[in-house]
Amino acid sequence: MAQLIQYILTHTQLLESSIKNTIELLNEDCTIPFISRYRKEATGNLDEVQIGDIVKFKEQFETLEKRKVAILKTLEEQAILTEDLKQKILKTQDLITLEDLYLPFKKKRKTKAETARKNGLEPLAKIIMSQNANDIESVAYKYVKGDISTTEEALEGARHIIAEWINERTDIRNNLRNELERRAQISTKVIKSKSTDEKAQKFRDYFDWSESLNRIPSHRLLAILRAESEGFIRVKIEVDEIRVLERIDNKIIRSNNACADQIELAISDAYKRLLFPSLSNEALSNAKEKADESAITVFAKNLKQLLLGSPIGEKRVLAIDPGFRTGCKVVCLDAQGHLKHNETIYPHAPKNDSIGAIKKISSLAEAYKIEAIAIGNGTASRETEALIRKIQFKNDIQVFVVSEAGASIYSASKIAREEFPNYDVTVRGSVSIGRRLQDPLAELVKIDAKSIGVGQYQHDVDQTKLQKQLDIVVENCVNAVGVNINSASQPLLSYVSGIGPKLAENIFNYRTEHGVFKSRKDILKVPRLGGKAFEQSAGFLRIKNAKNPLDDSAVHPERYAIVKQMAKDEGISLSELIGNKAILQKINLKKYVSQTIGLLTLKDIIKELEKPGLDIRETAKVFTFNQNIKTITDLHEGQLLPGIVNNITNFGCFVDVGIKESGLIHVSNLSDSFVKDVNEHVHLHQQIIVKVLEVDVARKRIQLKLHK
Repeated sequence: MAQLIQYILTHTQLLESSIKNTIELLNEDCTIPFISRYRKEATGNLDEVQIGDIVKFKEQFETLEKRKVAILKTLEEQAILTEDLKQKILKTQDLITLEDLYLPFKKKRKTKAETARKNGLEPLAKIIMSQNANDIESVAYKYVKGDISTTEEALEGARHIIAEWINERTDIRNNLRNELERRAQISTKVIKSKSTDEKAQKFRDYFDWSESLNRIPSHRLLAILRAESEGFIRVKIEVDEIRVLERIDNKIIRSNNACADQIELAISDAYKRLLFPSLSNEALSNAKEKADESAITVFAKNLKQLLLGSPIGEKRVLAIDPGFRTGCKVVCLDAQGHLKHNETIYPHAPKNDSIGAIKKISSLAEAYKIEAIAIGNGTASRETEALIRKIQFKNDIQVFVVSEAGASIYSASKIAREEFPNYDVTVRGSVSIGRRLQDPLAELVKIDAKSIGVGQYQHDVDQTKLQKQLDIVVENCVNAVGVNINSASQPLLSYVSGIGPKLAENIFNYRTEHGVFKSRKDILKVPRLGGKAFEQSAGFLRIKNAKNPLDDSAVHPERYAIVKQMAKDEGISLSELIGNKAILQKINLKKYVSQTIGLLTLKDIIKELEKPGLDIRETAKVFTFNQNIKTITDLHEGQLLPGIVNNITNFGCFVDVGIKESGLIHVSNLSDSFVKDVNEHVHLHQQIIVKVLEVDVARKRIQLKLHK
């Protein structure tokens, strides 16, 4: 434990006590949302991100220790483990240094050096490295035997052994690493036979490119590597070879004789054949890893904003998945998102039955007492929105354009088939659009986050790391909002702290069989849901209209007694205390501090009691695009347009201005001052005003500026 804590301390700025207590909680199978929300005294008020860092470095440490054990075991089995080497391995704090220590002892495939050793040339290599022999040719002649027929072959074999020794020297490897880290250039050349390929044109900026490897932005590196993987360009990593070779020479050569000449040849061979190929690949791999981390961070931030998007809540919705030839798929949903009606209308070409469509939408709106209309933002979206806005509804109905990203993935999924076994994918897709308006979080958790399309180069990054990070984001968002256990879907329940897919299925089946849960205590009746799972999940599960009003709050059942005591001390009932801000703010919290509960938790309880079950998300707002802008050709420089941010990257953000192509606000056009983080200036789905700077119709590119 002490070594683990020390390791995390060297990588974070957190307090030792916070790290120690968090690790203990993690070892007790506590989740990140539970620890950050309900164990603040133990952690020193660490948030999800800080606890996530502890988890990350804990896993790194455990991976390092596991590798140390494996290496030590191998060296012991080979009877080559010295006490000095063992101590060096045990003290190592990173995998690269560990692998460098192990490199000289690693079982090698057949190499030139290994062949030279079998031919008895290692003594000759040692003589050359001693740099004492002046007539090296005469010395080498003694080794001309067996498969070695000339002195040159003997010297060449000895140089192969020396090259391997040089390659295995940690100081030389670290010097080259440092050189690559500080001065490496990444350059590209187009493969001429592919230069006219239509698919290659999106990468044409990188047909002849050169840039410092340590400064290249993540999106550019990922684009270059994708272009290479698709066979359009060749990528090279370059450093000043002469400078590097001179530095290696200075470390090894200390004479001016024939031995020095042989060593110089061996150094050049080691560099070109062993050192540079290996370490340049390592440098590129490290740069790719950093680019992945950056891209994953962008995706995670975007996903969090998307999941916490504004819901309209429990309102009756008419949802439309627009289309031309195949028509517009229409569904009516009740306030809980249940499908009540579906059919298809054909207001657009080729049928052009706009009158019939208007009549049908009007009658459905009245029949199902519709309060809001959700229109998918794909093909025929603008035309459908224009049609809907012509309708004179009897009641005030809000009209929203909703992102369709990932709806087709959901509609063909196992989850959708289980929800709607008797309907086809078009109906399921429309339902998903409507439910996204009611509650984006509850609907989007059913879709693989990678299919939602709010990242940059998400298919090029490490998929395991991406999935892990996105799962953490979804879990944190679900638990930050809380879940109504009596209406939540299985996928939504599975992300609740301590639940997971199997218990989510058990909860769903129990609810189907026994009806709604009437109290949080009832949750313990679910098969296989024991005390630990209850402890981790109860505070995040809500029960509407429960006998105990605390069951519909974020107050954990383990703290109910404290709240009841507060009410008793104030001489009022529990229901009179909840929501009574005047009384709650007067309570002396220090009176309730004990060994098991501190001020941080008590302040959280008071905050929750002031507005129990309050949704942290903003309410959805109606937005209208400029109705005169239909295609990219309608845009011109200087226009001011309303738009919605639909993707955020490190180099800027993309904005939907109501046409097929999204416009880009480059990071330099977000503010007149330096922009460190795009998210500090805009957020996903934010409604903004933009100024058109440039329109490239041929390349379908739109340059915008944020209008303050």
